Amino acid sequence: MTSTSASVADASIASAAEDLILICCSDIAGQVRGKGFPASHLDQHRRFGVGWTPTNIMINCLGAIPATPFGPRGDLYLVPADSSEVVLDFADGTPVERWLVGDILNLDETPWDCCPRAFLQRALAELEAVAGLRLKASFEHEFHLAGAAHRSGDSYALSSMRSAAPFTRELIAALGVNGLEPETFLPEFGPRQYEITVRPVIGVEAADRAVKLREITRAVAERHGLVASFAPVVTRGIVGNGVHIHFSLEDLNGAPVTYDPAGPAGLSAQTAAFAAGILRHVRAVCALTAPSLLSYERLRPHAWSAYWGNLGQRDREALLRICPLPSAADIDPAPRFNLEFRAADATASPYLQLGMLVMAGLQGIKEALPAPALHDGDPEELSEDERRSLGIQDLPRSLEQALQALDEDDVAKAWLGPSLAAAYLMHKRGEIGMLQGLDADEVCRRYAEAY
Repeated sequence: MTSTSASVADASIASAAEDLILICCSDIAGQVRGKGFPASHLDQHRRFGVGWTPTNIMINCLGAIPATPFGPRGDLYLVPADSSEVVLDFADGTPVERWLVGDILNLDETPWDCCPRAFLQRALAELEAVAGLRLKASFEHEFHLAGAAHRSGDSYALSSMRSAAPFTRELIAALGVNGLEPETFLPEFGPRQYEITVRPVIGVEAADRAVKLREITRAVAERHGLVASFAPVVTRGIVGNGVHIHFSLEDLNGAPVTYDPAGPAGLSAQTAAFAAGILRHVRAVCALTAPSLLSYERLRPHAWSAYWGNLGQRDREALLRICPLPSAADIDPAPRFNLEFRAADATASPYLQLGMLVMAGLQGIKEALPAPALHDGDPEELSEDERRSLGIQDLPRSLEQALQALDEDDVAKAWLGPSLAAAYLMHKRGEIGMLQGLDADEVCRRYAEAY
């Protein structure tokens, strides 16, 4: 080929190049998977999306399918959801990343029983129909930034912000242009550990934002030669990464109803019952909010995580924490008042995490459960009888214990439905089986790589 013909061919390829768009879902493993197509074909995929397979939901975080209830049978659609497209265009000649959150549908366009996003949508719809309430939520993420500079003693330090400034500046911009409304970014207690928060929103969009935040953070880190890992434990002996889920309740007119100055610790009757429902079913809930072997390495006593199922007011080791409010007389506390669920991490799908909290809370409202006892302090210092009288449960101490609690809680399994419950238990027990026999450092390495 002559140089002239080669340049013509190069020009033709360049002029024909276009972005790819992926339609993605956050699956049981909390992994974002999907299929792509040329951007010019987007309109053709608006209604029926891309083809999907039931067994895809059984791919675990290690990239394997130890077992599946679906086998090679069945067909589904992965269809763009009602959430804005993610676009990462750094205007520097690198490929533009474009993707859409998707819903998994049956061929008749009804939600698939095992779609995590559909589970959350169903939970939120039931909360509205039964209780006349909507959930407002935000996911507070911690992550480890491998490759970032570190010096001894730089927890919360300005030096940690300075060294990460090029990454931070681009991350905040990427979150902002994609509508995530970033609020805070800070160096955390652990070495090379950071925390990022975004503004709370109503309903399923809160979980959509969590999915987007994790992937955008990883993408921006990669551009800077860094690796962002949201794994609950990256290296043994250092502080783990949690996902603290903040939530509050509103009525159907958008009025906040979480706060009642006459209620216990400021909780309205509905919110108190909602919290009581979470605490009653917390052992089963943990199977979906803290769903990895390393989740229980993080949930240890005196580690500023959750270890007991209690409600606390100013206690960062309580499972449910009532968040502080300004005491200024000119500020209405109601719009700011929220609870924080602390036994969660990013090895889970945000849709399953939030869906379980909604279902458990709604169960408490249905049963009109009384306000849970407020306990600030270490429940370990109480006797077993004292903890029982206060309704304080111990959390599962391993993933297998959490799965067993879910399997034995018929009410919680009914929230998921028989298909999703069975698939979930099979999926997670397969993950445990694959990691059995590995030493702790290797387990940490595999989860850090996966998340």
